[in-house]
Amino acid sequence: MTTLPRRAFLLTLTAAATVAAALATVRSAAAQPAGKKLTPGPRDVLIVIDVQNCFVPGGTLPVKEGDQVVPLINRLAAGFQHVVLTQDWHTPGHASFASTHGGKKPFETVDLAYGTQVLWPDHCVQGTADAELVKELKIPHAELIIRKGYRKQIDSYSAFFEADGKTTTGLGGYLRDRGLRQVFLAGLATDFCVAWSALDARKLGLSTYVIEDACRGIDVDGSLAKAWEKMTKAGVKRIQSTNLAV
Repeated sequence: MTTLPRRAFLLTLTAAATVAAALATVRSAAAQPAGKKLTPGPRDVLIVIDVQNCFVPGGTLPVKEGDQVVPLINRLAAGFQHVVLTQDWHTPGHASFASTHGGKKPFETVDLAYGTQVLWPDHCVQGTADAELVKELKIPHAELIIRKGYRKQIDSYSAFFEADGKTTTGLGGYLRDRGLRQVFLAGLATDFCVAWSALDARKLGLSTYVIEDACRGIDVDGSLAKAWEKMTKAGVKRIQSTNLAV
C-alpha cells in the first residue's frame, strides 16, 4: 500500500474540508431562499432590551408607545429557545444623573473619564418599582437577566459593554460559551440601548438583527435616523416581526 507523504496528506484533508464547507454553505443558502421567513434555531438568541417601568408611559424616562411593544415581544419570545433580558440597574447618585452634578439639568452633558456623558433624570434606581421589568412582560423561559449601569461612575447603554467601551457586562462571554452566534434585538429604545447593543454585537462578530416593530425610539434631534445609519453601516440587519417564522 502506498503511503502519502505527510504534506500531501494534509493538503488532501484541507481540500476536503474546504469542499465540505462550501457544500454546507450551499445547503444553508438553499434551505433559506430569498424572501423566506427566518426560523429561530438552537444557536439564535432573542435579546430583550430594558423593557422596564422606567421606559414606558408613566415611568421616569418614558419612551413614546414603549408599552406597545410588550405583547409583540411576548409572542416573538415564545418562538425562541434562547432569550436574554437586560435591565438598567443604577445606583443612587449615579454619574449619569443630572441630580448628581450641582447646577446641571437633565439632557445637558458633562465630561467624565470616558468621554461626554448625557445627563438623565434619576431613573432605574436599584430596588425601586421604576427599575422593575414591566409586569406584562411574560417570558418565563428567559435564561438570563443582564443588569447594566450598576457601576456608579460609568453609564451603560449597551447589553455588552459599559459606556467606556471596555468594561464588559459578561454577555459576550455568556453567548460565546453557550455557542449562540446570532442575535435578534427588541426593546427600548431603538436609538440608544438597542442601537448600542446592536453595534457592540457586530464588534464581537455576531450576526445581528434588529426587529424594528418590536422596538420604539426616542428620536431626539434626528437620533433615530442616525442610529439606523450607523447600524446599517456596521452590518446590522433591519427586519420586521413578520420576517420571523414564530
